[in-house]
Amino acid sequence: MIFLNYVFVFLFVCLIAVYRTIHWEIWRKLILAASGCGFLYLYGGTISIIVVGIVLTTCYVAGLTRSRLANVAGIVTCAGVLIYYKYMGFILKEVLSPAIYSFHDELGTISNEIVPITIPLGLSFFTFEFIHYLVDVRRGRRPITNPIDFLCFGLFWPTMVAGPIKRYEQFIPALHHGIAETSVSDLAWGIGRVSVGLAKKWAADNFTGWITQFEGEFSRMDLESRWLFLAALSARILLDFSGYSDIAIGFARMFGIRVPENFNWPYLARSPADFWQRWHMSLSSWIRDYIYIPLGGNRLGPGRRTVNGLTAMLLCGLWHGPHWNFAIWGVYHGIGLVAGRLLSGRPSASREVRAATGNSAMRVAGACISMLSWAGTMLFVCIGWLLFFYPPGQAVTMASQLFVR
Repeated sequence: MIFLNYVFVFLFVCLIAVYRTIHWEIWRKLILAASGCGFLYLYGGTISIIVVGIVLTTCYVAGLTRSRLANVAGIVTCAGVLIYYKYMGFILKEVLSPAIYSFHDELGTISNEIVPITIPLGLSFFTFEFIHYLVDVRRGRRPITNPIDFLCFGLFWPTMVAGPIKRYEQFIPALHHGIAETSVSDLAWGIGRVSVGLAKKWAADNFTGWITQFEGEFSRMDLESRWLFLAALSARILLDFSGYSDIAIGFARMFGIRVPENFNWPYLARSPADFWQRWHMSLSSWIRDYIYIPLGGNRLGPGRRTVNGLTAMLLCGLWHGPHWNFAIWGVYHGIGLVAGRLLSGRPSASREVRAATGNSAMRVAGACISMLSWAGTMLFVCIGWLLFFYPPGQAVTMASQLFVR
């Protein structure tokens, strides 16, 4: 883990000491931008510096010009970089090779020659942030004109590795506030939040060790142990991912900068839609605003709405990695969102429940329905993690073994 080595800890202590000692705002911004460059080079190498530099420069110029052509060119650059570095091998080997069987060997040779070995650090996050920036500028929002502000937005290292995905209209005011007013309480709060994140990561690593030890024995486990394994798998990903977010949010707060929360007790959700309003919230809101709604959202009838939702969730799944299991996991959740919408009840149901709130029997019934909704959602979500972590065939087999001795 990047944040748990002695080099990082030493450099961060020096960085925060210098940052809090210097009170000139321009110098604080330059320190943040320079630390982002150093972080990129230290953990991502030269290729990360080059790629981020190209994308950052293209998007800054495109935002300033407000030209439709420049805007589209910037978005295409971001998408092209993401596709080339992260998905080119998957497209050539897994999509095109089976589709064009006669060119299987040729495509395999091409993929070995052109697919990059190294992926720039934080690729998925910074490309999404720059795409959102250009889309919002095209929609009429004011661009970031100050180049140092744009550098701070694009090179803000606490959120570079695992998010949250920043929105510039929220980040720039937070940056200015943090630069101007850095308090001791912010430092203390940030240290506490980083500590919580590290504790979560420690717990997740222990779950990982246990899961790795026993996953090969899954089919030979008794039924209770299989369900315990699924619970450990579900706890592991929540602790691991939310732990990274806690660390990022805490480090940002030590600089006086508040970035959005990314998790809100997702395992208390009572429907798939509720889950995605609580899980990786910066990603789910990005998918909604920049994929689902532009595709048509809910505006074009139930059939098109279903297609839009499945497409958005397919891309959400693939965002996690260029593998079929992520794609299937995304579609699985898309189907869950569609089914949840269909099962959500008649429009008048909420009025009927409110009308009966004085009836204790109805309150008990409502509580039971709420518990059943929660249990059903957790069953759906936790079984979905099998699709997330394992090849599709193995995941289906493991899921079926949860219900037979």
